[in-house]
Amino acid sequence: MKNYKFYLSDLDAKTSLKNASSIAVDGEFSGLDPKTDKLHLLQLCDGTNFVHLIKFEGNYNAPNLKEVLENGKIKKIFHFGRADLGFLKEHLDINVKNIFDTKIASKICRKFTNNHGLKDLCKDLIDVKLDKEMQTSDWGKEHYTDEQIQYAANDVLHLHKIKTELEKILTRENKNEIAEKCFQFLETRTALDLNGLGDIFEH
Repeated sequence: MKNYKFYLSDLDAKTSLKNASSIAVDGEFSGLDPKTDKLHLLQLCDGTNFVHLIKFEGNYNAPNLKEVLENGKIKKIFHFGRADLGFLKEHLDINVKNIFDTKIASKICRKFTNNHGLKDLCKDLIDVKLDKEMQTSDWGKEHYTDEQIQYAANDVLHLHKIKTELEKILTRENKNEIAEKCFQFLETRTALDLNGLGDIFEH
């Protein structure tokens, strides 16, 4: 795979992503807890076949990335953004604005199935077979294998197409408004997670 560019700690100041209308975003971590685990890699794609890969090696200072992700005019597409948003807030003090979450959208409008993972959405909505073998590999290593790079890129390369298909179903099922309210709530959900409050809506 050659259609990618690596950055260390931050995007270039003149990155083309500042002019994008929408950006798919995904991260790779050392674990699942942003309070104790590290953000190692962030992948971004503007809907083309080109992927921007930001590698973090202990220096969490990314003003150019922050400018892009906090720009309310750019739609940010996540799959299970709750995890990524926690790491972005905890390590980079980024409050992502204008979100579409494909997992949330799928759960809202595809109630005929319990399969809402990225691999499932790729297969069901855009007929793409996704290999998730590298999901649990070591993202803290100095050099990534070709398989890791391909895996990381695949996590954002298909999100624009998946979003388009989910929007069709949301419209058909009259679920756009409730989906948007859930996307807006993600910032609060992230704050609850980072404050150790868990699911305060449980009985």
